[in-house]
Amino acid sequence: MSVEKKGFFKGLMDKLSGAEAPTASGESQPAPPPGETKPGFFERLKQGLSKTHESLIGRIDTLVLGKKEIDADTLEELEEILITADIGVQTTVELIRTLEQRMKRKELQDGDALKAALKEEILARLSRHAAPLDTDTASPYVIMVIGVNGVGKTTTIGKLASRFTTAGKKVLLVAGDTFRAAAAEQLEIWGKRADADVVRHQEGADPSAVVFDGCRAAVARKSDILIIDTAGRLHTKVNLMEEMKKVRRVLGREIPGAPHETLLVLDAATGQNAISQTRLFKEAAEVSGLVLTKLDGTAKGGIIVAVSNEFDLPVRYIGVGEGVDDLREFEPTQFVEALFQ
Repeated sequence: MSVEKKGFFKGLMDKLSGAEAPTASGESQPAPPPGETKPGFFERLKQGLSKTHESLIGRIDTLVLGKKEIDADTLEELEEILITADIGVQTTVELIRTLEQRMKRKELQDGDALKAALKEEILARLSRHAAPLDTDTASPYVIMVIGVNGVGKTTTIGKLASRFTTAGKKVLLVAGDTFRAAAAEQLEIWGKRADADVVRHQEGADPSAVVFDGCRAAVARKSDILIIDTAGRLHTKVNLMEEMKKVRRVLGREIPGAPHETLLVLDAATGQNAISQTRLFKEAAEVSGLVLTKLDGTAKGGIIVAVSNEFDLPVRYIGVGEGVDDLREFEPTQFVEALFQ
């Protein structure tokens, strides 16, 4: 048996025994010591959002400390806090206007009332577009995954594949990022871990040709889900748009209605850059859902509110760690509770 196979079966045994899955770099996270249980996802979410909590809620607590009434000056200071916490200018303006109306109706009597109102308004905006991904509406259900290099795109694909195969789905991955060195190899490693086949060509091949072969293979093998990795180059807007359009044409020609979902992966730590990335990719590739990665360890998690609200897009998944089970379906209520606690 090859070393590669041994590594795969070791990973499988680790999964079955409850140990953490390997990370994208190939390193494994240790299982909890005997007698200790791994914290639940909500606790890990709170831990992951701790820096964002401090940059937003901690500063709001300081702002309203000792205030017996909320006035226009308080809201002006709150506006600055929201903007610097990466809630975004457009979303911040909306929030402040709504809070001003509440203040005029005498609903904001003190700091606790202000925080409660802000929490309600943020939750309302995140819930407005919230919708889980329904992969049972087509077979194969085609997911095109896009995003700039470095956001965790290929790792996200691997984690999604693992979620789907664990749920009993037959998954096929397509290595459409033929320009980044070792991108296909990285996807193959994740494919082995997730028990998903991978279609790839040599480095530098035409992405549309790989996608074409992937579509044919998915239909022939009766795959339930087809996930397409794409290049994250942003040389020029024109190049990006043309490449994405070509891939989409191939998908639509080979599998009616495809892609059924176009997921944009964003690194939460980039803050306001996520807004410009979303604007560009939405124009180029008809983005239908978002994945926010690396929420753990960043103070810029507020960007999730800005991007979803400004572009009317649902957040499908969030990532708060390296483990496979640290990529979860986004639940607005859970997220807001973790942020404000």
